[in-house]
Amino acid sequence: MSSFMLSANRAALRMRWGTSINPVSMKPFRWYTTEIERKPLFDKILIANRGEIACRIMRTAKKLGIKTVAVFSDADRNALHVKMADEAYNIGPAASAESYLKVDKIIEVAKKSGAQAIHPGYGFLSENAGFADRLAKENITFIGPPGSAMTAMGSKSESKFIMEAAKVPVVPGYHGENQDNAFLKVQADKIGYPVLIKAVKGGGGKGMRIVETPEEFDIMLESSRREAMKSFSDDKVLVEKYLVTPRHVEVQVFADTLGNAVYLFERDCSVQRRHQKILEEAPAPGLSEELRRDLGEKAVAAAKAVNYVGAGTVEFIMDNTDQKFYFMEMNTRLQVEHPITEMITNTDLVQWQLEVAAGNRLPKLQNELKKDGWAFEARIYAENPNNNFLPDVGPLLHVQTPEPSDSVRLETGFVQGDEISVHYDPMIAKLVVHGESRTAALRILRKALSEYEVVGLNTNIEFLKTLAAHPAFIAGEVETGFIKKYESDMFKPAPPLDPATVAQASLTMILRDLEASQQAAEAAEDASSPFTLNSGLRLNQLSEQTLAFKLEDQDVKVGVEFNRDGTYNVRVQTPNKTTVFSKVMAKLAGESSVLAEIENRLYKTSVVQEGDQVHVFAEEGKVTLDIPQPKFLTVGKEEKAGSLRTPMPCKISQVMCKPGDKVVKGQNLVILEAMKMEHIIKSPVDGVVSDVFFSVGEMVGENKSLIAFEEAEGAKEA
Repeated sequence: MSSFMLSANRAALRMRWGTSINPVSMKPFRWYTTEIERKPLFDKILIANRGEIACRIMRTAKKLGIKTVAVFSDADRNALHVKMADEAYNIGPAASAESYLKVDKIIEVAKKSGAQAIHPGYGFLSENAGFADRLAKENITFIGPPGSAMTAMGSKSESKFIMEAAKVPVVPGYHGENQDNAFLKVQADKIGYPVLIKAVKGGGGKGMRIVETPEEFDIMLESSRREAMKSFSDDKVLVEKYLVTPRHVEVQVFADTLGNAVYLFERDCSVQRRHQKILEEAPAPGLSEELRRDLGEKAVAAAKAVNYVGAGTVEFIMDNTDQKFYFMEMNTRLQVEHPITEMITNTDLVQWQLEVAAGNRLPKLQNELKKDGWAFEARIYAENPNNNFLPDVGPLLHVQTPEPSDSVRLETGFVQGDEISVHYDPMIAKLVVHGESRTAALRILRKALSEYEVVGLNTNIEFLKTLAAHPAFIAGEVETGFIKKYESDMFKPAPPLDPATVAQASLTMILRDLEASQQAAEAAEDASSPFTLNSGLRLNQLSEQTLAFKLEDQDVKVGVEFNRDGTYNVRVQTPNKTTVFSKVMAKLAGESSVLAEIENRLYKTSVVQEGDQVHVFAEEGKVTLDIPQPKFLTVGKEEKAGSLRTPMPCKISQVMCKPGDKVVKGQNLVILEAMKMEHIIKSPVDGVVSDVFFSVGEMVGENKSLIAFEEAEGAKEA
């Protein structure tokens, strides 16, 4: 057998030939074949990102034997992605503008470390065409599309024109260069309200505003521009018709340098809050195979129109009434929700990215790609759903996650003891599940969510559990307005407090106190101490210990009686009833769990105390009980009626009032910036502003008064 090499279509081809014997005629014949010579992958790559996506990329690199280089800010010095990397370099202060967005510093680290390529992850520099072009000049491979494709698709207005030329349907709207405010308002009037203002270079919901009436247009436009400038250094916007019952359906595409392009089916990302996704699934429910194919082919046409290379996502908005779809934008990077595509196609898209960046053919062509089952991704955020999903910050004091398996996957950049910072996105993790059908995958998701525990800050886990159990979601009736449509179901009052839950919390606290006393006595080597439990004595034996809790405005009193046989009698008293559990057996089962047999049922429950709160992860969900403080500690600390304070640590972006201004309830007063998003603070009352406590640009802590009012009843703070 012989062979030789030739170059064709930018790929190395190897031609082989030889001679064989025909088994029928027994005569020799000559044969020829060609195959593409596969290029080696990189030896070392730098990940210009942080958090879960940096960790995700490192796992694939490790699997392939590729060394990884991490970069980190001062705030991320002890982060998980730093610990996972083979090498790590500090690139500056916590603010992303001074660290993760510093192109010169990142290139300097790449050269110093000998990294041959840079993976940008998502966010930060992932869709920065200038960064990609700069790397090309520095002879460093950018693991992503060429700068020209990012430039074309990075502009929402330019991309619309390209799509129209490629016969891809687009949403009616104005995508032009005239950015005069008055002109844009005229265009909105022509389109018809409601309209959607979007940052031309936007993404992740940043710079996006829904305008319901002409009166709201000016203030929404200015807010969109400010947020766009902070996030993308460009305040250009476009104005489009806002579909009232839309779905967000997107298609994963992939292309190589050899002219191959494929789609890896679609994802539905309709369930959103603040224009950001929280629960995604693949494939999209309720679509015919013909429609799926049409979506995929249109997405590939969009990619080919800009000579795309690498991983990309073409986002469509679909009208739920007629299932017509329109191009929204193309994200020229790996998406946050890419794992659900991996789950249903049995692929590793990061590996695909590395193969394509090295110059190799796509690992699979279109006829080789098949759907397998259904997948969901739930984004676990540090946020308070009961306070308009405002982000939260703080330490992860307790974290317990579902056990990973073939059907359950967890992508995270945090572990217990880490802190969610005000400087970055508040996403803690992505919980990804797979099942043979949508029903099966949803069942696995609900179980996995029930096993996810976090203490230290607010999260959306309980909200996700409610969402995943909603009948309309189970039926696949998704739309971008789903949460608002079913708001009364999503935010129902908490169910009645289960006395067994209170009993478990009480027993846990008592057992921990006894354990601590025993350890203290043993440390003092005082064998005669009554705190030493192995002496045969029990503290308060045959007596009762009383505990008190509050659940919102409800007072709960608990009496625990110690029995000679080591069991407990527990009396739980609420304003409405008293429940007594006799002969309860209980023992600690680890640092944060208790085993309790109550009325012949064995419970294993996580109970975590955080300051003056006790968190119980019960069957009905997470229950937080407050431990009342003694009165002498709370005298003089009562909150003034009608007060409204900063919901989180933040920066003052705009103050829209001054002392002496008359304001009405609901009027916009202050705009805050936190977690890369703007938050509008509205007046809680009709009144007159007497004082403004902070100025534009100032950093403000959580729960700080912003504005004081004068009213007939007296002064109030907001």
